[in-house]
Amino acid sequence: MLVSTQFILRNAQEQGYAVPAFNIHNLETLKAVIESAVELRSPVIIAATPGTIKYMGKEYLLHMIEAARKRYDIPISLHLDHHEDISDIKNCIDLGVSSVMIDASHHPFEKNIQIVQEVSVYAKQYGVTVEAELGQLSGIEEDIVVENSIYTDPYQAKEFVERTNIDSLAVAIGTAHGLYKGKPKLDLQRLTNIRKQVDIPLVLHGASGLSDSLVQETIRLGICKVNIATELKIAFGTALRHYLFSHPEENDPRKYFSDAIMAMKRVVADKIKMCKSLNRV
Repeated sequence: MLVSTQFILRNAQEQGYAVPAFNIHNLETLKAVIESAVELRSPVIIAATPGTIKYMGKEYLLHMIEAARKRYDIPISLHLDHHEDISDIKNCIDLGVSSVMIDASHHPFEKNIQIVQEVSVYAKQYGVTVEAELGQLSGIEEDIVVENSIYTDPYQAKEFVERTNIDSLAVAIGTAHGLYKGKPKLDLQRLTNIRKQVDIPLVLHGASGLSDSLVQETIRLGICKVNIATELKIAFGTALRHYLFSHPEENDPRKYFSDAIMAMKRVVADKIKMCKSLNRV
């Protein structure tokens, strides 16, 4: 069943767990995510970046999500991840997308607020969940490169949430997009201080590569949504390459995709267990 991301996150917040948001890229990766969530009875957030939207096409993606809604009985939401183009976000909302992240975090504070306000006002007319980010994660997210992270200021976070009327806030506390080059060091005291100032669900981006215990500590301190992308792509791509290397004569996608789907399903299952969202539906 298709539900709002706000519904999923509020339940997680009230019951002390988090829900993973898995980035998908095509039918096969969508199947891997949803099938694992169904098997573990977990709500799930399907995340689509601008690159995924461009690759799949909005209509194809929406129809695939609609098919999943009809077939499966777990809570599913479709979420636009790291979108910056306001007109494109509005178009997606008009087509039926029920959850968006407007990422204006690279702008100065007041400009960030101005952009997020515009999206929030439009989205609220349709009951659409809005996520925004304050601060910046280092690393690479598709074609966006951030050299140095900017941590979220707890008091700015309070003002930001109050003025934008967003439903969830992505925080920068030391995580990074992509794989970590060294041992990640998260500012958990900063997260605690943000939680004291902000009562909406908090979002952790850049969670690929973090230990389960560290992610679970962030959940205890207020994180309700955990974004997973890089580890999924690695599992899928590695299994696909291994199969094709072992079966150079194979040319049937239904066969060579099967191992990749299973490998990705295992990662999805691990992350659901990490977030403690299994057996919640």
